[in-house]
Amino acid sequence: MVNKFVAITKRLKSIFQRSGIGSNLISYRSSWLLTVVPILIMSCGNNAPTNFKTKYLDISLNDRGLIYSMKDITKQQPRELSPSDKPSPLLTLYNSKLDTLFEPISAVYNRSKNVLNLTYGNNAVAEISVEPKDKYLKFTLISLTNREDIEGVQWGSIHTNITNLFGEIIGVARDTSETVNYSIGMLALNDNTLGGTSRTIADAAPFQYIIHSPDSLQYPLPKDLHEGQVFTLGGNGISDVAFYAHKEPYYRIVYGNAAEVDEKGRISITYNSRDRSKKREVYFSLIPNMPANTPNHLEIQPLQGVDYIGSSVALWGSPDSTALMGVVQDIVLSEGLPYPTIDGKWVKDPTAYVPDAITSGGLYDSIISYTSRLGFKAISLYDQSFLRPDRGNEGYIDGKNFEKKPLKLTSGNKSHKEFSKMAAKYGITIGRTPITSSLAPGTKDASPIPSDSLCYQQKRLLMNNITSTDTIIVVDDPKYMEEIASWEGHAENLNMVKIGKELIHYLGISDAEPYKLLNVERGYWGTTPTEHATNDTIYKLQVTINYGYDGLIPNMQLQDKIAEYYADVAFINGLGYYDFDGQEFLFNNGHGYYSAKRFFRKMFERATFHGIPPIRFTGATLSEGSWHYQSIWNVGGGKNLYDVETREWGSTTSQGKDLRDVTYANYFPTGMGGNFPINATSTVDQYEHIQAISVGLGTTYSLYLNQKDVESCPHKDAIFKVIRTWENARAANAFPRYIRKLLMKPDRDWKLEQVDNNNWNLYPVVNKTLGTAIKLSRDVAEGS
Repeated sequence: MVNKFVAITKRLKSIFQRSGIGSNLISYRSSWLLTVVPILIMSCGNNAPTNFKTKYLDISLNDRGLIYSMKDITKQQPRELSPSDKPSPLLTLYNSKLDTLFEPISAVYNRSKNVLNLTYGNNAVAEISVEPKDKYLKFTLISLTNREDIEGVQWGSIHTNITNLFGEIIGVARDTSETVNYSIGMLALNDNTLGGTSRTIADAAPFQYIIHSPDSLQYPLPKDLHEGQVFTLGGNGISDVAFYAHKEPYYRIVYGNAAEVDEKGRISITYNSRDRSKKREVYFSLIPNMPANTPNHLEIQPLQGVDYIGSSVALWGSPDSTALMGVVQDIVLSEGLPYPTIDGKWVKDPTAYVPDAITSGGLYDSIISYTSRLGFKAISLYDQSFLRPDRGNEGYIDGKNFEKKPLKLTSGNKSHKEFSKMAAKYGITIGRTPITSSLAPGTKDASPIPSDSLCYQQKRLLMNNITSTDTIIVVDDPKYMEEIASWEGHAENLNMVKIGKELIHYLGISDAEPYKLLNVERGYWGTTPTEHATNDTIYKLQVTINYGYDGLIPNMQLQDKIAEYYADVAFINGLGYYDFDGQEFLFNNGHGYYSAKRFFRKMFERATFHGIPPIRFTGATLSEGSWHYQSIWNVGGGKNLYDVETREWGSTTSQGKDLRDVTYANYFPTGMGGNFPINATSTVDQYEHIQAISVGLGTTYSLYLNQKDVESCPHKDAIFKVIRTWENARAANAFPRYIRKLLMKPDRDWKLEQVDNNNWNLYPVVNKTLGTAIKLSRDVAEGS
């Protein structure tokens, strides 16, 4: 009899382990079994209150609100993707005061209403709408009781046993192997739901390296490293090129934490939402482990009406080879998420990937002609200076009558508007490089009359009346006033406070009462020194960095206006492309990825108001906040990104390898930077190789065009033809998946010939000898 109970109990133990019930509840003592097992047998029928199924995924949830099974049902024998020792809470609650995450302790599902109620140990009850769709599950938080101490909610973490690629920006666990070929991911369905955990400081995850091998057999970890181990970036913390310091494949640079790895290399996915209406303070740096970028204390601006109620996510699983175009695109379209296009195609569609032209040399006679012959769609006027956000010009960057003519042509210089009209005849747009939200000295919102809508780190009171010449400024509280500006570079020249309409530079604060600002310089940045009264407010301003990026950070409402300003500039001057340098400044207000989402939404909405196409943009970073809006990521360049001579992803630094791994894992076009200038030494074979890599891996790049250099190249016409041939075939979706896998291998050579508008011959090249042609045709089915 006891032996039978032992057998039953072993079976129950297996069930409970898979459903998240601890095995310590089970004992093999016969006396215990005789009394307890019948109770367990009766209760186990309610262990899984429901399961949810899509076309590709079957999820089971137990009566504690934990996901204990996620099955890939695309295969004849369903594959379990939920680790048996790590069930996943669907929704957890975050108490920031206690730094505690509450997992649900019970779950009740009302099938008739499609509503799931989760109860927590703090007696809170979350009401969640569940909408099973064809290819994804939609979860929305409808209400939460007993929420007084709950700052945020967290979807997940959803744990998987996938150990291949993790997409930390959009939250995806990918197994790209031919045998498994499956991915699980989440997407936020509203702006205040962000990729990452509730504990993420200022809603922007640290920029750092994490140890993870995408294939433990091919890339085994050294004995002194382990999965999930964290390392800081390289360099001095100021030179962004030097950040990229590890060429080893198991050093994975991260640009978010929507996906993370555990000590076994298993990938978990997390999204969160926060109540932004409450006052809070953070100790934030995007690169907190580097001395040059130590954190600052930042009071975060409360945003009324921006709450976690209504937070919504799509949870999906599908074959990896068709996930982007077959599932993610479906979610984006069905849920009304941002869907920028180029020539009618979603910018995430690999057949829409296209390089851009980037100018150097300052002469534009033939730039439009070159770009048209190449088949490119945009010209980045990179040899112009920074485009600074200055609302004082109302968007007329060349004057109200376009009287400024900064673009040089031998036939006569042109304004942006004039040049954009010339380019538009060929279906080409032009663009500039802004410094994003950095309010530079001399611009409307910075000086000589600073705006009252600036972001500040700390707010203090003036303890003494001061005249326009006094330098003895006493504050009520010295706390954190010794910190030097920003979090990035800590530029001493930007360390300032604002009183009324005056900017005042200072360095340091006295150790004892009265607490005086030290090394004071009145009337900074050309502002007017004035009298100030006792109890006037002192704002320690949040700033950017120096090196030409010098500026103040706007608060959220002013940032909204800056976003709209960029759309106005585009509309008025004919721009359709931006390279947002200093894109990380959008995180400086402490609202992280939400701030980025809000910025780009405002810009795109204003562009729609003006009736202009979606603005194509790249920038200094990529985040969950910009992923939907951002077209490309052509940051950096040259041998740091892809070295065509050595055929390395970064021969001088690991930047090429690092950014390739980030973008590829997150279903985003990999950037090869500003690169591959056509000059006197350029050869046709180089561009056959560049284009093969670009098509195979799914990359874009910014092709440097210096008119004098291009004209010095004896092979320029043949090079133009080669690039155009490959781009025509890419746009026609002529490369099946198995061919793309071959093209991405740097040690191979290829030659592509266009037969007609619908057909191409692809030749493998070995020792400069053409092999047998591979016939390619237009519109190969994606994923075949």
